[in-house]
Amino acid sequence: MKSVIHKGDTRGYADHGWLKSHHTFSFAGYQDAKRMNFGALRVLNDDVVQPKMGFGTHPHQNMEIISIPLKGALSHKDSMGNKRAIEVDEIQVMSAGTGITHSEFNDSQTEETNFLQLWIIPEDIGVTPNYEQRKFEASERKNSLQTVVAPKDKLEGDALPISQQAYIYRTDLDVGESKILSVKHENNGLYLFVVEGAITLGDITLGNRDAIGIWDTDRIEISSNGDSKVIIIEVPMTF
Repeated sequence: MKSVIHKGDTRGYADHGWLKSHHTFSFAGYQDAKRMNFGALRVLNDDVVQPKMGFGTHPHQNMEIISIPLKGALSHKDSMGNKRAIEVDEIQVMSAGTGITHSEFNDSQTEETNFLQLWIIPEDIGVTPNYEQRKFEASERKNSLQTVVAPKDKLEGDALPISQQAYIYRTDLDVGESKILSVKHENNGLYLFVVEGAITLGDITLGNRDAIGIWDTDRIEISSNGDSKVIIIEVPMTF
């Protein structure tokens, strides 16, 4: 088994006033040659958007973009005609493909919005752009693994489709609970991001906003040291 640990306080950070953003991987003004990606996972940004502020219309191309709200809501508008708010417990996916433009705003007058944005490198370029979002019940990930994103040709349950052999899971673990995680393919790795709480893997302990990437193994076991919320991203390590 191989692994890499990214502690929360080692992430890149940008304070734009209206936006405070932590970057797990190199992004914009934060560049680190040792932290460019984990397999096909290219970006994991932890963004806090101030009230009445947001991202103006901007383009994307040939990238799978996943947004996961943790607090508040984010209004979305794009060139495909979608205009919706994304709220806590919902997941949004966009296959940018041949090209899209979109904007994202916090419409609240008083409350911050905190969301995670992930970029996954697609397996095929030039696909037709696609947008989907769905609510996933929190009760269904309580001490259980909830699949929220899956390859478009291997969908599971209510999982949202992307153009890559990658999966995203969520789990909320009570203190003392354990979970065995296994990969779908031997080429895949697992990237675990602790949203809150604390987990252990062997002799490794991870806390709030810490992360670990693991590959060259088919399964791992994690245990929760407290009430913990974890996002697990399974991606091809070569693509």
